[in-house]
Amino acid sequence: MAYAKKAPSGPSYASIAADVKAGKIAPVYYLMGEEAYFIDSLCDLITQAVLPNEEDRDFNLLTFYGPDSNAEAIITAARGLPMMGDRLLVVVKEAQSLRDIDKLEFYLRQPPASTVLVMCHKNGTLDRRKKVAALIDKAGVLFQSARPNDSEILAFIADYSRQKHIELEPRAVQMMAEYIGADLQHMARELDKLAVSLHGEQRAITCDTITDLIGISRQYNIFELQDAIGKRDIGKANEIVCYFDRNEKENPIQLVLASLHKYFSNLLLAYYAPERTERGIAAYLGVQDWQVRRNVLPAMRNYSGTKCLYILNAIRKTDAKSKGVDNPSTPSGELMRELIYFILH
Repeated sequence: MAYAKKAPSGPSYASIAADVKAGKIAPVYYLMGEEAYFIDSLCDLITQAVLPNEEDRDFNLLTFYGPDSNAEAIITAARGLPMMGDRLLVVVKEAQSLRDIDKLEFYLRQPPASTVLVMCHKNGTLDRRKKVAALIDKAGVLFQSARPNDSEILAFIADYSRQKHIELEPRAVQMMAEYIGADLQHMARELDKLAVSLHGEQRAITCDTITDLIGISRQYNIFELQDAIGKRDIGKANEIVCYFDRNEKENPIQLVLASLHKYFSNLLLAYYAPERTERGIAAYLGVQDWQVRRNVLPAMRNYSGTKCLYILNAIRKTDAKSKGVDNPSTPSGELMRELIYFILH
């Protein structure tokens, strides 16, 4: 799985998943970090590997929730014996809310071989300086789930699509990445929705399919805005911005500004590519050749590196104003029109 990058320290998602599928189960897993998808996915994989039969889970799967539990109750459960099975599985969700986690130290010094303890800690990490963290790392697996970068999001879409036996055209992959971003749980749900929509032998997903099923306007979306800006199509860009103003709930200014900042950041980076060819720029940016051909090279003909710097500065100022900084009354729509005028002129 190319999208499963190695965390700042510790094993990667891919290595843990491979071990679990091969039957190499650790007695303790502490799954933590910003990307909830990898945490949930590993928890599901471990559950399937330890208790493959649904009927076994009725007796040997015990689930606790951090806000409503304490270390003593978890230890008592984990030291129990499995019923009519080989192993007991204890899952602690919302482990970040477990106030007395340090009391697990004694258990972690010698966890029983018949129990697998899985702790899920989302939207944060366990302080690695704590003794309990060192004990978890020694006794089992301490995993940090990091937010994927742009290239890893694209790889995730490609890999998940293969699992669902669907094919996304290249621009459709880019559309999904831009529209949904780094929220892989949301991404997986939308890809599931696309897979269910297919009929008969149909396997291909196009941009039109995505706009129909996910609710992106065909003519007025951030991809079309970027395309219009890249070509310096003043009329089309202003038309889209006016549509965004009329439909602000579906197109919030912060989301649009974030996409434009990413667009011009990549454009600026392209000027620093050691080899300023389609392939050289693609390798330097970590994107596909077709993306450079369609989005980067045409824009480089219309925007110099210096202009990109000015635009990025203008985007940051607009973002601040949209949040009320030095702006008591200018509405979001007017801020966007002013920014687009600056970009295109």
